[in-house]
Amino acid sequence: MINEIKKTFGNRDPEIIGQLRKNAVMILLCEEDGKTSIVFEVRAFCLRQQPGDICLPGGKVEKGESPEVASIRETTEELNLKIDDIEFIGSMDYVVTPYNFIIYPFIGKLNKREIFPNRDEVDHIFKVPIEFFIENTPEFYEISLMPDPGEGFPYHLIRNGKDYKFRIGKVPEYFYRYKDYVIWGFTALIIKNFIEVLRKAN
Repeated sequence: MINEIKKTFGNRDPEIIGQLRKNAVMILLCEEDGKTSIVFEVRAFCLRQQPGDICLPGGKVEKGESPEVASIRETTEELNLKIDDIEFIGSMDYVVTPYNFIIYPFIGKLNKREIFPNRDEVDHIFKVPIEFFIENTPEFYEISLMPDPGEGFPYHLIRNGKDYKFRIGKVPEYFYRYKDYVIWGFTALIIKNFIEVLRKAN
């Protein structure tokens, strides 16, 4: 048995336990009038999930697709761009959410001036200068994640039963107010981290 275990685990690449959905997004940079800005989308109001929310271009990583490829594909589809319109720059730190999905952010530069988004997915876009995020600290709040075992949970199988002290999680929520827009949630978290990485490097 030990030999079989050695054979199985000797050169195995580790993975995250559980089935997690994977999403990839693009911090898409553009240069206008000597300023570098980030492109944000307002999701179409006809969408089933998160209509009208502000987000970065991106979406689901398809089977057999790398997160990097997915971020470029989704960005080109949502913003009606060609692959050549994006100069890929690199990877950001990824987010493992408490909602059973991972977000892989990447960074790219837009090589064209005008964007005509796919109206089925994007209501409109807007651009925010990077200086805004450097100069403005986001508002910070926390959401508590409470355990809810539900009916039929086998309390009799665990020590202390219904009095067991389940862990309570906390999710940080950041909010940036820019003109009439509020950038929040995982989008704000990713941008905040992007700015922090930039600050540390410079």
